[in-house]
Amino acid sequence: MTPKSWSLGLGLFSIGLGLAEVARPRAIARRLGQDHAAARATIRLFGARELLAGAGILAAPAHSTRVWNRVAGDALDLAALALASRRRPLWGPMAFVMGATVADIIVARALDRKTGKMLPLSPGKPRTPPDPPADKQGSPTTIEPNDMAFHHAPPVPTRQVR
Repeated sequence: MTPKSWSLGLGLFSIGLGLAEVARPRAIARRLGQDHAAARATIRLFGARELLAGAGILAAPAHSTRVWNRVAGDALDLAALALASRRRPLWGPMAFVMGATVADIIVARALDRKTGKMLPLSPGKPRTPPDPPADKQGSPTTIEPNDMAFHHAPPVPTRQVR
């Protein structure tokens, strides 16, 4: 399987998880032992985040940035579970989220290797910005209009250091 197909799977998983969190927050909160209004609202918001993450991945499955967004969401999930486990340990849900995080990281790194878009792993030829068009002269940071004349500063004399 290719990283893109794994990414599509993660997108579908995100949609499914998001639908469950939006549609049934009370059931999830009960399973976590946190059946109160704040927990249900948090679960609904996390579900909305999952739906957006899944939609983003399905729209562009080869972009690793979308999968890295899932990794950031997993970090939020783990932080929320850590706060919720102050009274009662939630090892099962934490292990589930950690497993999803590992899968997300593996897929994101594979997409990075394939496309080199976000976090290239191999030290290759450094990327250089494209050359400016021939009609653009001067520094790329100038703010003058293209047709305005400008003058180059005189060269700075170099000194020999002994």
